[in-house]
Amino acid sequence: MLKRMYDNWYSRHHNRTSYILHMFGIPACFVAAPIALILQQWWLGVGLFVGGYALQFIGHWIEGNQSGEEMLVRRILGSKGKPDKKDTKP
Repeated sequence: MLKRMYDNWYSRHHNRTSYILHMFGIPACFVAAPIALILQQWWLGVGLFVGGYALQFIGHWIEGNQSGEEMLVRRILGSKGKPDKKDTKP
């Protein structure tokens, strides 16, 4: 199951810049709550979380594809939305 999840994730992150942005953005999101609770600085936790997600969304914008969260929301709403850049043919 983990291999399938990683393969799916990796298939949407081929651009080096996007990959690097994710390597900083994902850990920032994971440490946001513990940092906020341990240091009792809520603004730092919020900043890490928002900043981490911003880095990831910028990465997806560069790649021209949707983030996992965007795909989930569209699936729930029953809308595929616009196709990824790589899915369109000139």
